[in-house]
Amino acid sequence: MTSGSLLLAAGAPLISMGPLDVVIIAVYFVVVLGIGFYLKRYVSTGDDFFMAGRKMTAWIAGLSFISANLSSLETMGWSAMAYQYGMLGAHAYWFGAIPAILFLAIVMMPFYYICNTHSVPGYLKLRFGLGTSALAGISFSVLTVLVSGASMFAMAKILNLLLGWDMNVSIWVSSLTVALYVMLGGLVSAVFNEVLQYFLIWFGSLLIPVLGLIDAGGWSGLVEKIHRNVPVIHPTVGNANFTSLWSNLGSFEANPMGVDWIGMVFGLAVAVGFGYWCTDFLQVQRVIVAKDLRAAQNGTIIGAALKMCVPLIVTLPGLLGLAVLLNGDGTPMVLVSEADPRANITHRTYNDVLPLLMGRYLGPGLLGLGVTAMIAGFMSGMAGNASAFATVWTYDVYRALIRRNASDAHYLAMGRICSVLGILMSVGTAYALFYFSNILEFLQVLIFFFIVPLFGVVILGMLWKRATPAGAFTGFLTAILASMAMWAFVHTFPDGHRPAPTAFLDAGAVVSVEKAGEGESEAVTRVTVESGTVRSTNVPIQPDGDAPFLAGDRVLDKEARTPAQVATKGGPEPTRLIAPDVTLAGTNRPDRFGAEGVEVVLKPGVRVVASDVTQAFNPAEFNPAHSKYVARSEKAKPMAVNVYTAMWTLLICMSVIVAVSLFTRPKPESELRNLVLGLTPMPDRGPVAWYHSPKFWASVVAIALVGLNILFW
Repeated sequence: MTSGSLLLAAGAPLISMGPLDVVIIAVYFVVVLGIGFYLKRYVSTGDDFFMAGRKMTAWIAGLSFISANLSSLETMGWSAMAYQYGMLGAHAYWFGAIPAILFLAIVMMPFYYICNTHSVPGYLKLRFGLGTSALAGISFSVLTVLVSGASMFAMAKILNLLLGWDMNVSIWVSSLTVALYVMLGGLVSAVFNEVLQYFLIWFGSLLIPVLGLIDAGGWSGLVEKIHRNVPVIHPTVGNANFTSLWSNLGSFEANPMGVDWIGMVFGLAVAVGFGYWCTDFLQVQRVIVAKDLRAAQNGTIIGAALKMCVPLIVTLPGLLGLAVLLNGDGTPMVLVSEADPRANITHRTYNDVLPLLMGRYLGPGLLGLGVTAMIAGFMSGMAGNASAFATVWTYDVYRALIRRNASDAHYLAMGRICSVLGILMSVGTAYALFYFSNILEFLQVLIFFFIVPLFGVVILGMLWKRATPAGAFTGFLTAILASMAMWAFVHTFPDGHRPAPTAFLDAGAVVSVEKAGEGESEAVTRVTVESGTVRSTNVPIQPDGDAPFLAGDRVLDKEARTPAQVATKGGPEPTRLIAPDVTLAGTNRPDRFGAEGVEVVLKPGVRVVASDVTQAFNPAEFNPAHSKYVARSEKAKPMAVNVYTAMWTLLICMSVIVAVSLFTRPKPESELRNLVLGLTPMPDRGPVAWYHSPKFWASVVAIALVGLNILFW
């Protein structure tokens, strides 16, 4: 950003809907509740409620498998990732997901299905005993509530910003709807609603990339516009390549994600990808309820094929945001991160890229369908978490640790109660995020803490019969603690971290603003605060004739100034001024703006609340001096640090399991049948046509994946 530039105001809601759009949304809520009431008649046993009676076809299982993952937190988040990191965001869907899903289908699904388990912790109980299973069940239950609550909070916040809807109404209407249809129909209701929501998400989202590509002049026009706009939108990333998958992974500096191929392959694809898709019960539950093993495998492969298409409605909109979102004067619109102090005050954020495109391309009716797709995505994620929480808590915590020999009817009732309690606890988490909103940024890291070690335990348990219960529990717990320790290490600053110099004007402050230029190129050159309160962080306040001060609460008795730039260890840094609700002097007209790199004059009578902040630990900032030990380079960016942390976590987990297992007693082979490779006979399903063979279709999907990676190399 150039010195003294005016930051764009973020005012009214992004989208204005008409009556037809509201009717479409209302019809959606009626339909999903109707599905819940209709399917209640088919749910009479615990197996019906928790496992959908194991009657699902391959297509239903595959659609549900992907829909449970395709929440709006996912679609909006990865569209934002594509705007921030470019084409590399597609790795989360292609190289970071497809190999893992195919591995789940061909290698792991037979073990899950043949041992007749109801959950991943249920498999661990059979393989390693109660200790490892209970640790997995409790950690997964906590994570499920946190993630579901984060989804609620994100939905309420986004609908408030987009449409002006009250956040409390958004949280309670969506959560009670989900709680009701999951409580009534259990997993079968969740699955059928997820199938409905899958098609809604696609129908509501597909027009954006189609119309956007036409608007951008096709793929070549899109690439040309991105190359032209990126230096303005992301001036700190130099000449990083935003439109390649692999050619820019030779070094940390060559791509906007600040990661290299080692982190991408062994961190994102192996540790995170295999951990999430092979052992996150929210996903696995959707396919182990298929009517037979072949349907479960083919359903998973169908999910892989559908997953390969998702970048069309997720990654491509983020790239379109870089190319077609412009200001009135034709200059690129600059979106910022949620952590930026200008976020949602003077600038839209990365998360707004998809809604901005919706407002640009979707008209009446279509806009309602797009918003319905967004709501459906959020509710799909919440329903998936609710049904998974009910199953894991009832079977792997309540039955295993509290009441072991109750009737099926008792566990069915407990499952219904847990569905509601899980949603209510998620609501509590959502409200906690009103006061601790930075938690939202760390939920993905919390998943790394637990899901990645869980994969290490499960995969060694399946493939190595020598793995012992002591080794599994020790490795699982050690890896969790090591992951947490690495996370704390990279956020620790022994020499102190100083937040960016920022001055914030309280509501009602009266200001005079001097500007240069016209229209969208208009720039603030000087701001004078006539009255009100200024809250500053790490900004030296210079009263006329006195020494500057960095901290204190005082009412000025003489004129003072703040510098346009502040000297820091890394060089001069522009002072940011945020004015979200001020009054212009002489006019009594309200205004909101932001500026950076401009001098601010403070008149006598202005109250200054100044803070001099140095932090030893900041969970939102990474210490490059520490990150280099985890991610191999001081130039590694946060995403690189996260995927490398996942890689080391998996390596630690598996190493400890192997080391401890070599010195402890394994289970006898008689207890490992149907649980371990070499001791699990595959069922003889007789001759099968090639077009029903899971291995054939897995090969087709794998070839298509290779082709896509070569095409976008």
